[in-house]
Amino acid sequence: MMQHLIVFPVVLPLVAGILLLYQRQGLVRYKRTVSVVATVLLLLVAIGLLRQAASGEITYYALGDWQAPFGIVLVLDRLSALMLLLTAVLAVGAVVFACAGDDEKGSNFHGLFQWQLLGINGAFLTGDLFNLFVFFEVLLLASYALLLHGGGKARIQASVHYVVLNLAGSSLFLIAVGILYGATGTLNTADMAIRVAELPEERDGLVSAGALMLLVVFGLKAAILPLYFWLPKAYASAPAPVAALFAIMTKVGIYAILRVYSLIFGDSAGGLEALEQPWVWWLSLATLAAAGVGVMAARDLRLLVAYLVLVSVGTLLAGIGMRSPQAVSALLYYLIHTTLITGGLFLLAEMIGLQRGKAGTRIVKGRPMVQGAALAMLFFVGAIAVAGIPPFSGAFGKALMLNAAEGTQRLWLWPLLLLTSLASLIALSRAGSTLFWRSHRGTISGTPLFHCQWFGVIWLLSAAPLLVALAGPVSSYTQATAEQLANPQVLIRTLLPDAGDAQ
Repeated sequence: MMQHLIVFPVVLPLVAGILLLYQRQGLVRYKRTVSVVATVLLLLVAIGLLRQAASGEITYYALGDWQAPFGIVLVLDRLSALMLLLTAVLAVGAVVFACAGDDEKGSNFHGLFQWQLLGINGAFLTGDLFNLFVFFEVLLLASYALLLHGGGKARIQASVHYVVLNLAGSSLFLIAVGILYGATGTLNTADMAIRVAELPEERDGLVSAGALMLLVVFGLKAAILPLYFWLPKAYASAPAPVAALFAIMTKVGIYAILRVYSLIFGDSAGGLEALEQPWVWWLSLATLAAAGVGVMAARDLRLLVAYLVLVSVGTLLAGIGMRSPQAVSALLYYLIHTTLITGGLFLLAEMIGLQRGKAGTRIVKGRPMVQGAALAMLFFVGAIAVAGIPPFSGAFGKALMLNAAEGTQRLWLWPLLLLTSLASLIALSRAGSTLFWRSHRGTISGTPLFHCQWFGVIWLLSAAPLLVALAGPVSSYTQATAEQLANPQVLIRTLLPDAGDAQ
């Protein structure tokens, strides 16, 4: 049974999605039960896979027993196991929150939710470029429908930009995969790493073009400047549980960059070192600066949280641009923190909006809320955590990032990251004082919120203190993950034992 556990993160949401879409006219309780049970089971599977990967052993599952490089393989190492667990934790909070009524505002919410998990998990596990493209398309198709869940003019406008840009990115992705396949004759990432190192000189330019095209595609998914303009409105207009799950979407792009460019095109793999291009570092800093300006300019709480996602994107890409195992370890810790906290803030913004009546999530004075004290406390925890103020995990994650910078990198990253944190703190303080302090006159508005909504928010925001309490083991795991990424020969020898020595 344990040898088949690797395929469960793909099969489980696939089967659950089929059951839910087949019974699309079924009872709401049935849909919620199937979706929540499937997501909790996914969490348990992810915990088991993390424990398996923590030993340092890389394992794989060959579908149909067709071995690499010819068959489709799912690969489990420390990084993929970490991303699976992070997705499952985020999904539990989002799907439980949706059971308060967001799932009834449109059709097929739970089925599409499960299929988006299918695409995300498949992208984290796949061992070849074409199936990475396939799983990207699965998660994107589900996200198109989820973004429109419930309808509305704002969602339709945001979805048009989101769909058009991602369709363009998908086309570019397919072209890049075709170029690399034509140049190397393989799509398996481990096999491609070997062949890229042995390419004749006349094909270097072609492979470099394919590698840089992939970097553009992954940069679009991660929302790096100037490819981030679709994100703020799309995330701000999406239903709260969908926006919370979308918090992992940009991290799929970050994961793809880490995976592909450490294995195929990194210096350790003997490749073309595509990330040596200095513009990766500079664009990450530009993304960080632009996101800081967006945070200060936001006049809606959901839009503010969307720009906080962009702040995290710039920070994570800066970690990639530093190109050291210490920086990768730091960005992985920060990635866990920012994904869960921003996901929780999207849910919290919805709860605040529900209790403010017509004022909604706009950062303007309104009537006091019936559960304002509890919401204010959760907002305070989330704001302190996401801004990077002690004693929560944001401060620890940013300290690790700052400590990973070396030489001239410190001259750029330190002031920019600290100033962006200050901008986030100012914007969140302004939002909090307007929503809770200045809104103290008039009749109390809103009705008590559902228990599942409170659970979803507390489940995700509890990561802020837990990541500090568990900073030792979490940092040890991320450090071991960074070291494993820096030594791709182990993965190559696992998948291709006869060819691994060629490296």
